[in-house]
Amino acid sequence: MAPIITPTRRTRRTHFTRRVEAAGVKGFTVYNHMLLPSVFESPEADYWHLCEHVQVWDVAAERQVELKGPDAAKLAQLMTPRDLSNAQPLQGKYAPICDARGRILNDPVVIKLSDERWWMSLADSDIKLWADGLAQGYGLDVEVFEPDVSPLGVQGPKSTELMARVFGAEVRDIRFFWGKMLSFEGQEMYVARSGWSKQGGFEIYVNNGELAEPLWDALFTAGEDLNVRAGCPNGIERMEAGLLSYGSDMDETNNVFECGLDSYLNLDAPIESLSLPALKAMANTQTHKLRGLLFPEAFDVPAPYYLMDDDQRTEVRSSCWSPRYKKFMLYAMLPLSYTAANETLTVQGVTGTITDIPFPKEKLLEP
Repeated sequence: MAPIITPTRRTRRTHFTRRVEAAGVKGFTVYNHMLLPSVFESPEADYWHLCEHVQVWDVAAERQVELKGPDAAKLAQLMTPRDLSNAQPLQGKYAPICDARGRILNDPVVIKLSDERWWMSLADSDIKLWADGLAQGYGLDVEVFEPDVSPLGVQGPKSTELMARVFGAEVRDIRFFWGKMLSFEGQEMYVARSGWSKQGGFEIYVNNGELAEPLWDALFTAGEDLNVRAGCPNGIERMEAGLLSYGSDMDETNNVFECGLDSYLNLDAPIESLSLPALKAMANTQTHKLRGLLFPEAFDVPAPYYLMDDDQRTEVRSSCWSPRYKKFMLYAMLPLSYTAANETLTVQGVTGTITDIPFPKEKLLEP
């Protein structure tokens, strides 16, 4: 018998869980103490449908931490080394959250709703506790809490057409990582062009739980001829796209330089950020970096799996078989000393090519 998740108050259902179960979900994972669907038909079948049609994702586990008050912007900036001073209302910015050592604690999209109201749309870690601790420690005039906001993803190449049918033509004008307040059944909701895939899509920040199921139903009714179906973040698609997963590819033991996220920090910006002094000091001292590996055939990758026999962090972080490119894809934390001298790496008798992340298209297409 396969292991099951025992439901308790610590593992929360979402406003969409009943619809997800009715759609035939086959597996859940736990993310931010909440159920997150992980597979419907199969990872590969879900992948092809996502790439060709449109899916509705219950991503309510992408919890929001709201910062509200006169010092909301100050607290948001304190938490990330990315300069938020030019953020505009209803704009989102991918912004790693780092501690005073420069280590990554989360990698949310930070959304500015107004000067005194911000959301941090979280990956899987307890950032509300960190934010509240900073607010109290620095004596800031800001309220930190988790609002009852449940993101619903609409992802895939037909997502714009489906969203326009439900929310109107205005959605077509939303730019990537920007949003608008749009109405559903008289309730205004933040709708952003974003999501954890590269197939195109939106996230609807449902702020009224009573409208969660009606919205789900409306999307399915409007998208019947678009072959809409329930889906979830897909490991194959996200690795092909070069998207990172906090808790898998990186965690609090890593810094932004190791993970290739240094383009999302501003070392010379005149901002007050808790992590900037440490990040400035470590900018040129890295010994490892997260790299991609492409193999012509798959092999067993138990967790944790170490690519080299040494005492350093050289473990595989994520892996999958790409049915599109017929390649076995890995993300691994590799020593710079090795990658400076080598373009390939042999594992279990199979030789793979070391690449950047995202995987270069020409490498994916190599026979």
